[in-house]
Amino acid sequence: MFDGELSVRFEQSNTAPYSIGGKTKRIFDLVAASIILIVFLPLITFVAVLLKLTDPGPIIFRHMRVGQGGRRFACFKFRSMVTNADQVLKTLLESDSAARAEWERTQKLTNDPRITPLGKFLRQSSLDELPQLINVIRGDMSLVGPRPVVPSELKRYGDKLSLYLRARPGITGIWQVSGRNDCEYDQRVEMDAHYVRNWRFSTDLLILLRTLGAVAARRGSY
Repeated sequence: MFDGELSVRFEQSNTAPYSIGGKTKRIFDLVAASIILIVFLPLITFVAVLLKLTDPGPIIFRHMRVGQGGRRFACFKFRSMVTNADQVLKTLLESDSAARAEWERTQKLTNDPRITPLGKFLRQSSLDELPQLINVIRGDMSLVGPRPVVPSELKRYGDKLSLYLRARPGITGIWQVSGRNDCEYDQRVEMDAHYVRNWRFSTDLLILLRTLGAVAARRGSY
């Protein structure tokens, strides 16, 4: 039922004034993401080659996420999990009540058996997210915004869903500089809503600066 109701919101959102930041935010995203992509291209190439040499699976993981106005898009990441990740998760949740409770509470696992050794490093260093610069250039995402979520998570936003849909999801955001995976799910929702309600260009710049510190310290990354 929720997906059916949501599809109506998707159609309505095509004509609704959802965007926050307008042209200023979009131009900044496009220019900054292009520069960062060029600067980090050697590192991106190195990581891609390393993944190919250490694991026979695909280099890029494409996962369906919900973007601005409810539009769904393929979110790009360097693959950090085993190729049969869905089955591994299903088996774990069926056999481990503690893991199942943690997953239901946060949609994350502190000790995730799906993550490869190289993938763990990529996540802790946030290098796995570099391909999302392509999503930013394409207009799927923003450098700063709400956490990109999968369609099944939308119901957890409740009356704050319309706020979430007003913004492009971000590579980073308030959640990134406030503990990341250490935050409870309800806290993440509140952070996303607060960001949209109080958006300022200066806030985006501050979050980008704080992200550098959060990544360096590897706070809440696993």
